[in-house]
Amino acid sequence: MESAEPRLTSLAHGGGCGCKIAPGVLREMLAAMPQAAAFADLMVGTETSDDAAVWRLNDHQALVATTDFFMPVVDDPFDFGRIAAANALSDVYAMGGRPILALALVGMPVNVLSTATIGRILAGGAEVCAAAGIPVAGGHSIDSVEPIYGLVALGLIDPRRVLTNRGARPGDRLILTKALGVGVLSAAFKQGRLDADGYAALIGSTTRLNAVGARLADQTGVHAMTDVTGFGLLGHALEMARGAGATVEISASAAPVLPGVEALLADGVRTGASGRNWASYGEGVRGLEPGVMRDLLTDPQTSGGLLVACAQEAAEAVLALVRAEGFDQAAVVGRVADGPARVVVT
Repeated sequence: MESAEPRLTSLAHGGGCGCKIAPGVLREMLAAMPQAAAFADLMVGTETSDDAAVWRLNDHQALVATTDFFMPVVDDPFDFGRIAAANALSDVYAMGGRPILALALVGMPVNVLSTATIGRILAGGAEVCAAAGIPVAGGHSIDSVEPIYGLVALGLIDPRRVLTNRGARPGDRLILTKALGVGVLSAAFKQGRLDADGYAALIGSTTRLNAVGARLADQTGVHAMTDVTGFGLLGHALEMARGAGATVEISASAAPVLPGVEALLADGVRTGASGRNWASYGEGVRGLEPGVMRDLLTDPQTSGGLLVACAQEAAEAVLALVRAEGFDQAAVVGRVADGPARVVVT
């Protein structure tokens, strides 16, 4: 009699965007990388840790190119595929682009997982791509010790409408489109402490496409955008502050939170990545003491929401647009102010 397959999450030392390399370590690694030669048509490269590269094709089209992959955050293979695909496509949407096609990146322990299980992962990813209106047009696979899945995602945008993480201006309001706490929910899942409602909240958030980002690129008054993923809200807000050369103020009480997350935090559920995140960039943050709120604001968000910087007078219209697209918990979570490039939590 064949033995049952192991849980997907048991095969990985980390899961989702929580297995990203800590931002401080990443900076050290990239410091040794030679600078690329100047290319006139490279509109967005590696300079400010943006979500995707952007290459100008002509006066009316630019190519948005990105890749993202990770290890399982849940055990259901179809859900894992859906989450990974939505997360990868988010980088295109975060630049204001519209995806046109994807390539699958697959690393699987083929002697441990059945071809049926691996096929379900691929099917989950393909379903999300179909919902985005694009094909999975190819890819690459390897035999790997840990299961890994993700996409290369390509999109198009008008070069005049590209949104980066460095365009925020003093006076802007900051809107977050999804609630926080994905890392906490996923940690509780791995510990066997997540109930059915918590799992539904986890899947509902992580599989929701950030397609509204493409519409925001056409919205008057939107100046900058990024998606909140492995570095948590504070880490990505700090990247926005550094890109703009301004202070980003985050209102801790205004940040939306997924159901059940606060109770789990109070009960001691954490991800290891939240501590690594704080150790990497805490020197750039003011006004936040150790505790539950710091753990929430540094919590890694797999397939998290968009952080949008827009003019104060445009904030109401932007928030209405985002909520009309189904992001019911979207909220104004802060503002941009004159000052040094740092995050201040109020």
